[in-house]
Amino acid sequence: MDAPEHWGTSSVERARATPADGLVPAPVARWTRGTTATTTRDHLWRWLCQLTVAPYSYDHLDNLDRSRGGLPRARSSPGTLTPGAEELRDGQPLLVLFVIDSFVVGEHLTVRLARPGPGPVAEFAITYAVRPDGERTRLVATVVVDGTRGVVGTLARQALAWGDLVMMRRQLTRLAALASY
Repeated sequence: MDAPEHWGTSSVERARATPADGLVPAPVARWTRGTTATTTRDHLWRWLCQLTVAPYSYDHLDNLDRSRGGLPRARSSPGTLTPGAEELRDGQPLLVLFVIDSFVVGEHLTVRLARPGPGPVAEFAITYAVRPDGERTRLVATVVVDGTRGVVGTLARQALAWGDLVMMRRQLTRLAALASY
């Protein structure tokens, strides 16, 4: 079974170069995921910046709070904008495994693995782009991956692509829905 490379994106969006492309020198996979919000570009940008606060996908899987000891408990991603979340800086930690590599306010947020290394997924970068689309706004994520070649690397990336699709589809649609209220 082939990995799900694209979801909710046009051929133009899939072909568009992003800052993430420049962060992975020898990519072996490139995936795009996208959704549309019925809001302004600036408002959707503010919601995208909420990724500095929480992942906005499945809270019970990736937003666990282990600070109380015992069994982990999921913290809910905020349903309102967090003051100051849009004050980004290069190198800022984001989504546990990533750091902000670059951003242009209102246009894109690009993140990369905080500690890339050898293995099936050595380099991993994502550009989240916010673009006007008539009276609506598009939120498109481009994921660029490098890593081990061969059967093991291919199988690992296929599994990662499916997991990424499930988690990122939830993340993007949730951010778009919250921004559209």
